[in-house]
Amino acid sequence: MRPFITRPRALAVLLAGTALVFSPLGGQATAKLPADLAADCFVPPAGASARGSHGPDTREVSPAEQKAIEARTAQLLKAKAARGIGVPKGALAAANVPVYVHVMRDAAGNGDVTDSQITQQLAVLNETFAGQESSAAANTGFTFTLAGTFRYNNNQWHKDRQSSSYRKQTRKGGANALNIWLVDFAYLGIATFPWDYDRNPKIDGIRVHYDSLPGGGIANYNLGETATHEAGHWFGLYHTFQGGCTSTNDEVTDTPAQSSSTNGCPEGRDSCSLPGLDPIHNYMDYSYDSCYNQFTPGQSTRISDMWTAYRA
Repeated sequence: MRPFITRPRALAVLLAGTALVFSPLGGQATAKLPADLAADCFVPPAGASARGSHGPDTREVSPAEQKAIEARTAQLLKAKAARGIGVPKGALAAANVPVYVHVMRDAAGNGDVTDSQITQQLAVLNETFAGQESSAAANTGFTFTLAGTFRYNNNQWHKDRQSSSYRKQTRKGGANALNIWLVDFAYLGIATFPWDYDRNPKIDGIRVHYDSLPGGGIANYNLGETATHEAGHWFGLYHTFQGGCTSTNDEVTDTPAQSSSTNGCPEGRDSCSLPGLDPIHNYMDYSYDSCYNQFTPGQSTRISDMWTAYRA
C-alpha cells in the first residue's frame, strides 16, 4: 500500500478500523489490518493532509515468507523454462497489460474522475514503465491499454468498505489484467502481490485514491505516480526499504538498501552503512510524486520474472 506516512514519533492511529503503529525511529509502519485491507497498502508524512497517505500498501511479508516466495518463484520459472514457455536469459517478458478502471463514486457522484484524467493516468503508467521520465530509468518492456471504464454509485464502495466483496463483484479479466479501483480512503493506494493471485484471484488488483490521479487534489501526490507505485507491487516489486539495512532487502541488487521510507525528496539521504545512497527517486519508495523517476534494470528483471511465474 502507498500510505500517508506519519513520522517520526511513535503514533497509533485508528483509520477505518485499521490500527497502524509507526516506529519511533521513523521506520516502516507495522500494521494490523482488517480483513478487507489485509491483502494489500501506502500512507503520507507528518503534516500531510489526512487524505491519501503513505501507509501499509501491501500485506506484510515476513523474512521467512519472503524466502519461501523467492524459492517458489524460482521453481515456477524453472518449470516453465522446461516447458519452453520461459523467457531467455537476459530478455524481458514484454507484454501489453489490459487495464480496467472502476470509479467508485458515492450516491451523490462524489469521487468521480474525468475520462481525460483516466487517459492521463494510463499515459503516466506507460511513461514510467517505459523508462521515459529519466535517462537513468529502465524500460520494463510493459505497456498498458485501457480495456474499460466502469462507474458505480455506492456509498460503501466509495469509502472502500466491503472491498473484498466489491472487488469480487466488479473485477474483470484474468491474471494478466490490471484492475484499478478508484476510491476515497485514508491511503494513497493499496495493492495485491502476484503470488497471491492463485489463492484469491477475485480481489487481485490495486486500489488508488481517486484524487491522486493527474490533476487531483492531494498536494505532492497528484501526478499519477501512486498508480505506478501500486502497479509495481502488483508486478511483484517490494518497497525499496523492504528488510531495512540488509543485503537481501527488496531482492533487487541495484536498489541500495535503506533503513526506512522516504518523506519528500531529500537528496543525498543515506540511511544505511551499506554502499549507495537511498534510492529516493525510485517508484517503490514513498517519495513525492515529483521526486520519482525510475525503475532500475534489476527491478525490470524482477518484474519480468514475476510476470512469467505468476501472470503470463
